[in-house]
Amino acid sequence: MSTFAIGDRDFLLDGRPHRIISGAMHYFRIHPGDWADRIRKARLMGLNTIETYVAWNAHEPVEGQWSEEDGLDLGRFLDLIAAEGLHAIVRPGPYICAEWHNGGLPTWLTATPGIRLRQTDAAYQAALETYLRRVYRIVAPRQIDRGGNVVLVQIENEYGAYGSDKDYLAELVRVTRDAGITVPLTTVDQPEPDMLEAGSLPGIHLTGSFGSRAGERLATLRQHQPTGPLMCSEFWDGWFDWWGSTHHTTDAGAAAAELDDLLAAGASVNIYMFHGGTNFGTTNGANDKGRYLPIVTSYDYDAPLDEAGDPTAKFHAFREVIAKYADVPDDVPPSATPRPEFSVALTPRRTSDAGVQRSLPGRVTFEDAAHTGTLLRYDVALPDGFPGGVLAIGEVRDQAWVSVDGIRIGSLSRTRHEHALRLPRGSALSILVEEQGRVNYAERLGEVKGLIGPVTVDGRDLAGWRTTPVLLEDASAAPELSVAEGAFEALSTSRQRPTSTSTPRGGGRGTSSSATSCSVATGPTDRSRRSTCRRPSPVPEGTP
Repeated sequence: MSTFAIGDRDFLLDGRPHRIISGAMHYFRIHPGDWADRIRKARLMGLNTIETYVAWNAHEPVEGQWSEEDGLDLGRFLDLIAAEGLHAIVRPGPYICAEWHNGGLPTWLTATPGIRLRQTDAAYQAALETYLRRVYRIVAPRQIDRGGNVVLVQIENEYGAYGSDKDYLAELVRVTRDAGITVPLTTVDQPEPDMLEAGSLPGIHLTGSFGSRAGERLATLRQHQPTGPLMCSEFWDGWFDWWGSTHHTTDAGAAAAELDDLLAAGASVNIYMFHGGTNFGTTNGANDKGRYLPIVTSYDYDAPLDEAGDPTAKFHAFREVIAKYADVPDDVPPSATPRPEFSVALTPRRTSDAGVQRSLPGRVTFEDAAHTGTLLRYDVALPDGFPGGVLAIGEVRDQAWVSVDGIRIGSLSRTRHEHALRLPRGSALSILVEEQGRVNYAERLGEVKGLIGPVTVDGRDLAGWRTTPVLLEDASAAPELSVAEGAFEALSTSRQRPTSTSTPRGGGRGTSSSATSCSVATGPTDRSRRSTCRRPSPVPEGTP
């Protein structure tokens, strides 16, 4: 059996100095059929190690329902890394950040009344111990001192940026060791003195996270850890993207120069990311530092391997740098590989096709409804003879599509800090709320989703709300998301209900000469356009 330890200045592999040259790949962001290909390309760039997070909420989205199937087979992923002759680093969190939904924490956990996250708390610690022991059943037999390839396991994740509860960190170490993890344990923090102090424990090896100014950052790290190998365990070689922004890139030459500085200093490295992959489904996270910004589906990260798995200019630039410090294979992966092409016939769905979901009394949150999906519909009757008015919502988390009598009126966006919308006359109000990604960093971690705070029309509360979870596969039948056209009566007329097309989804305009015509020409993924209303004279424009 091999051994892996921390020496006075170096990592020690079988007693000899060893430098870790690692790259990050998250198995849950890569199709399992592509795992072997991506791992092989990592070796061809000169890496000797692969690092991965473990996403708790991917494995256990519902409490007690643990999965290791298909793309969640961590054991198979680690075995494929070993088959390529590479070591592995495992970072199980339980909090992982990673621009991932809720920072990796399950919503059933963060919804627990009174729970205190990432600190000493009985409910939180009981759940995370169960989780960690499940992960370590996979990891422990694959440690290097048992014939496997796992050389390091990380405790928590950039904890110094969040808290300083040493008892909490010590409990994570206890559970980890008690579950049979014998390889060296690490922590990671940005190399700021206060963060390194808050996020560390005696006897646990400190590492840093940064993407530039290696000499300065390593010096700070050394001040807090006089002995042992220096390591940047998150060398940021790109950045993530959010909706409404541009694709973030870094110059390949500049990034390679930063990597060169790091390796020239004798440090070990984990390149974050080597291959970013994809936030499949609705697994993306979000940030909110005054403005809510959900992460996009792609996690390309401008990494050496792009989202499709092809090498970029950064791949070749990094490979040249690594070759100065370690042996690099002669083989080079092709610049691009052919992609299969296929087509799928799309069939429109009507409201009647949608599955009937359990409706709950009241206006409840996603957490109250125990809904792990991303759509929740709120319905309420408007007052008799409702003449129109202003809908005001305390906070929308995160996007709301508003309909009156089955015709879409407009939308409200958390990102745009929108809280109010004018309603036309009608009898029934429906609001479809999309959870667009849960915050993965800082104090908003675990926040509740839905319609938060008061919901009023002209300052008055509405009674009789009902809340219905909507399955994503049924979203095309939701009238709030459909392309609709209809006509609402002008305020000066005696009729109170809108005239509309033959079905709530629309298909033509109403015919009343005294009507306001409202049309919607946007699909369900357009988050910026609004319905437009035109009213014939003599009624003034601008009042629905």
